[in-house]
Amino acid sequence: MAGGGAEGPRPSPHGGCRCPRRCGRSYSAGGVSPGVPLSCPLPGVPKAVFAATEGRERFETRVTALENGLRVASQRKFGQFCTVGLLINSGSRHEAKYLSGISHFLEKLAFSSTAQFGSKDEILLTLEKHGGICDCQASRDTIMYAVSADAKGLDTVVNLLADVALQPRLSDEEIEMTRMAIRFELEDLNMRPDPEPLLTEMIHAAAYRENTVGLNRFCPVENTNKIDRQVLHSYLRNYYTPDRMVLAGVGIEHEQLVECAKKYLLGVEPVWGSAQAKDVDRSVAQYTGGIVKVEKDMSDVSLGPTPIPELTHIMIGLESCSFLEEDFIPFAVLNMMMGGGGSFSAGGPGKGMFTRLYLNVLNRHHWMYNATSYHHSYEDTGLLCIHASADPKQVREMVEIITREFILMAGAVGEVELERAKTQLKSMLMMNLESRPVIFEDVGRQVLATNTRKLPHELCALISE
Repeated sequence: MAGGGAEGPRPSPHGGCRCPRRCGRSYSAGGVSPGVPLSCPLPGVPKAVFAATEGRERFETRVTALENGLRVASQRKFGQFCTVGLLINSGSRHEAKYLSGISHFLEKLAFSSTAQFGSKDEILLTLEKHGGICDCQASRDTIMYAVSADAKGLDTVVNLLADVALQPRLSDEEIEMTRMAIRFELEDLNMRPDPEPLLTEMIHAAAYRENTVGLNRFCPVENTNKIDRQVLHSYLRNYYTPDRMVLAGVGIEHEQLVECAKKYLLGVEPVWGSAQAKDVDRSVAQYTGGIVKVEKDMSDVSLGPTPIPELTHIMIGLESCSFLEEDFIPFAVLNMMMGGGGSFSAGGPGKGMFTRLYLNVLNRHHWMYNATSYHHSYEDTGLLCIHASADPKQVREMVEIITREFILMAGAVGEVELERAKTQLKSMLMMNLESRPVIFEDVGRQVLATNTRKLPHELCALISE
């Protein structure tokens, strides 16, 4: 096809080139330049130089261990901004010898006043200069302090993270504000129409009765007044040690991150002193099994003129495996194959409408409001559960239906549904790992648990097997 002529150029004796100058053919001109066929380079334009395709090592996660045991992990990613944070092997599962709720307190107290910064506002203003935001999340086994900011402000960000984690002031006023915030959050949790966070707590408490991951993630109301600076320092002394930390970064140069880590996290004296940790809980999760039931009156709770439907929510679970075992990937595929969701979810195949809990449960039993599969995995255990909701009159039938689905898991699996679940899992994995904060969390958690990181293409290969 020609650039502007009515008729395409014919092959010429000049080695098949269709350039007008060599072929001696004329083309209609657009402006001052003659029309050039799309198959030829434009005259007078420099030859394009393409970036060399670099090997996978450019995208590998680099890990360096410092002399004090702290690990520094980084992942390159194109862009002006970076996400950097500290992940600490500490959480509610380590509170057996302490008052339950310390991790919840630490999460709420994060990014408050420190040795260098007089208040939370001062921290936020410092981050604002680099277009940054901060966040802290505490789970059962990890506490994560993270900052997303312009990569040019890396030095400031690492300095701030080190100060927040190792030099918090924990003033009486801040602790009192945290008590109020936690009481409000607990009240809000109990009034929420979505019971999923509470059900997750209850299934863990039933499966691992009074040990490790079965310990309460939220601070019990009766403990809010008992937790003070002394209790927090006692906990921090044992669990906020360099060998339990990973400084992870995405979107920055590894050498630069290591330099900042050496500058701000090496040889630093924490505010609680540098005495040797002596009360570290290394308990392995013990699966006990059990039942936890809670009865609630939600008749006076309403988000509008229409009252919330009175439903019974159940969660049934079985022990699975830790994320370090080979069976972790098959369990992830099984969880995807079960799928499910709410009965009012609109959408097609991409929404998981062909998963077992949709086909066998929601599509066949109109009275079911919800049937969703979840998989929780930790370094020494795991839990595969199904959450279901229905009218209180149908509880018995609902339990039988969900139990039957667990029994059918051991039966034959169709080739089509297996391939669909694998494809869906790979798709979800790759889509989530396009987000910089998600890559950061993945890097940090994997390095904290195994000192290395499996890259997305390796995980996809494992899923395909």
